[in-house]
Amino acid sequence: MNELFDLSGKVALITGGTHGIGMAVGKILGQAGAKICVNDLDQSRLDEARKQYAEAGIDAFTIVFDVTSEEDVDRGISAIEREVGTIDILVNNAGIIKRVKILDMPVEDFRKVIDVDLVAPLIVGKRVAPGMIEKRAGKIINMCSMMSIYGRNTVSAYASAKGGLKLLTASMCCEWAKYNIQVNGIGPGYIATAQTAPIREGNHPFNDLVMMRTPASRWGEPEDVGNAALFLASQASNFVNGHVLFVDGGILANFGYVKGENDL
Repeated sequence: MNELFDLSGKVALITGGTHGIGMAVGKILGQAGAKICVNDLDQSRLDEARKQYAEAGIDAFTIVFDVTSEEDVDRGISAIEREVGTIDILVNNAGIIKRVKILDMPVEDFRKVIDVDLVAPLIVGKRVAPGMIEKRAGKIINMCSMMSIYGRNTVSAYASAKGGLKLLTASMCCEWAKYNIQVNGIGPGYIATAQTAPIREGNHPFNDLVMMRTPASRWGEPEDVGNAALFLASQASNFVNGHVLFVDGGILANFGYVKGENDL
């Protein structure tokens, strides 16, 4: 059983894996034996992340490059290939969100979210896929969202990008599955990270909404998403392809759930 989840010798790139969900994914894959590579736009964030990985016993390879630039992605991944090896596992985790109502959303900001959250996974995926095709093996995990399948106020750009990413995941599967490449997505629910801390504390109304609507009656932890990534990066998922695995405590299974009301 342990062999199914053993990633020893595998090279994993987690884009934006310097904090939050990305770092949790990196640590779990690293603890399973993968050689972890992480990029960011900021060297200081990479330096701090490298220390945190080291505290978990992981010697992470860190490099600055911009996931929205084909030239920069080629430069960064070429360096990974020289210094670490050909990428076996890609986690397209880098992403941004802008919470602005549609009528107030500058088109430039809308395009920026699409560029980072949808176009970048295409750029990075295109760059790593030929190496996977040559080896007839590879795992690509796109970080989707619950908003891959529904919308909310103020997140039109993010939901549009993640909805597109869900179908890009399916399209990558259709084209690359014949080369023994598994392409899947993860759709995190509401996860307890530093970014969500302000809305989880002090009786914030959104915290109440999450707690009422989530059948598991809790926020997810970054490690919950990391565990799903381990499954999708491992041999255990070799016949899982084109799928989005929602890690949401059941909120999508019963979005009308209200704690207490449905427990009578």
